[in-house]
Amino acid sequence: MEPAESPFRIILGSSSIARRKILAEMGYEFALMSADIDEKSIRTEKPEELVMALAKAKADAIVSKLQTSDDQKKDVIPSILIASDTAEGKPKLHSGEDKDAEPTLLITCDQVVVYDGTIREKPSSEEEARQFIKDYSGKHAATLSSVFVTNLKTGFSKVDCDKAEIYFHEIPDDVVEKLIEEGLVLRVAGALIIEHPLVAPYVKNLIGTSDSVMGLPKALTEKLLKEAVNS
Repeated sequence: MEPAESPFRIILGSSSIARRKILAEMGYEFALMSADIDEKSIRTEKPEELVMALAKAKADAIVSKLQTSDDQKKDVIPSILIASDTAEGKPKLHSGEDKDAEPTLLITCDQVVVYDGTIREKPSSEEEARQFIKDYSGKHAATLSSVFVTNLKTGFSKVDCDKAEIYFHEIPDDVVEKLIEEGLVLRVAGALIIEHPLVAPYVKNLIGTSDSVMGLPKALTEKLLKEAVNS
């Protein structure tokens, strides 16, 4: 499926600026919806199972919202397409000719960081974020990113996850404090943002892809979208 030629519309079920940016870079236009689920209510021991279960739960929540919207004559179905995105989170918008068309493909995602065998989600406090980042200094961590794609017309759905490993140089304390003060690390899994200008110089080696670490592995997403379109 070539993005520019696809007749299918896409919903990205995520509030992540990084995921929006990656999907726009892939050439897709998409609407945005949020799942608003209680992620802490879903627990599994294995990180791979956790991220896939959370992505599915997000999809289920959005499908339920869309069904409710349909019952209300589509009053709240997204009609704006996101054409591109910026790091500042100010997307460029346009309304298409088919603004009332029902979206067809839904993408939901989740991510955790695994450090020393322990699952890390978004830090609950500045202190926890600070400890997370200090732990990575001179060591390594892994990200597990899930992608769940649903064809809303056929009911087809499939989920998979991608792993990346990040090795770090020593991260100075003043860099850690600047990251905490800025606050972005408080809103991402494991307080880990390797693309951040303050962090990038201290990434020693990356096994995997940066888009996977950012939360939306391009190759996996493309593969699942193709399967969903052909379902």
